[in-house]
Amino acid sequence: MKFDYKKIIDEVFSKNFWPRFLITVIGAFVLAVNYNLFLLHNDLVIGGTSGLAIIVHEYTGLEPATFLLVVNIYFIILSFIFLGPRNTGLTIVGSLLYPLFVSLTSDMCEYLATKIVLDDFILVVLVSGCLFGTANGFIYKTGFTTGGSDIIIQILNKYLKIPTGVASFIFNICVIISGGMIFGVSKALYAVIIILINSYLIDKIMLGISDSKMFYIYTKKPEEIKDFLTAMKNGYTIMRTDGGYTNKTNNIIMTVIATKDYYMFKNVIEKIDPQAFFIINDCYEVYGGHRKVKFPFI
Repeated sequence: MKFDYKKIIDEVFSKNFWPRFLITVIGAFVLAVNYNLFLLHNDLVIGGTSGLAIIVHEYTGLEPATFLLVVNIYFIILSFIFLGPRNTGLTIVGSLLYPLFVSLTSDMCEYLATKIVLDDFILVVLVSGCLFGTANGFIYKTGFTTGGSDIIIQILNKYLKIPTGVASFIFNICVIISGGMIFGVSKALYAVIIILINSYLIDKIMLGISDSKMFYIYTKKPEEIKDFLTAMKNGYTIMRTDGGYTNKTNNIIMTVIATKDYYMFKNVIEKIDPQAFFIINDCYEVYGGHRKVKFPFI
């Protein structure tokens, strides 16, 4: 029986569509407010088509919303041709909403800029970075994007086999350097700080904050440790491994515990077997298996 993975992908993307759509709308609105209030108002070119729009506005006076809309429509057409309708469908919403909100919030942000005065420019950068990263993080978590340069990066990745991270870095650094040449080196450095904050927050929102730890334990007292795990009502898995140095077959115990129990668990293992060897990793999400009900998994 052939596995119909395309049908499953369609089911995944259609699941909770309207709540995800609402989050994307809110995220696009926050991005637009941040763009008009902090980035455009302070000539902070952070890369992507949004950064290009600031540069074009400086030289031609063309409204950024108009530039973004035209460019995004062009990129949507390219996406249909080169990436297919499924991938394009996830970019259409953000690609059209973002320039629309940039246009609608322009006057409001002009007014707010006269009322919200941050004396220290670094505060502008920190607030902008937090808004930028939070909005992007929630949009990406829903599976949608705001389009723009993301589409070009995906096309380069698909056809030229350029890694998305490399393509994104090259494109964004070129835009930032261009902005630095126009608005000054200090503005370019501030833009880099915003991008770093953005990347950090996207990772935290996408993956979450680690609320549990994964232990891989090699011990000569496996029964005692298994009894301890059972007494804690903690599930575990036994994995058979071959030692690379000794060529001996061993068993490793793998278990996941709540972060708050980390100190106790680590020291109890050392008490049971002072010679135990274990590796500890952050664990962001756990599905299925036997676990404590009080684990704060989402």
